Amino acid sequence: MDIVLVQPVVALLAGIAILVWPTIINYVIAFFLIFTGITGLLPQLQG
Repeated sequence: MDIVLVQPVVALLAGIAILVWPTIINYVIAFFLIFTGITGLLPQLQG
């Protein structure tokens, strides 16, 4: 699947999800940011 097609579909689904479940989206974004931060720091901390 082409990334040019995936990005608008993901944006559309995320926009609908934010309208329907705004509190759940806050948790999803928080966990995503924590996960991204940890995975970004692990190579720096390991060596």
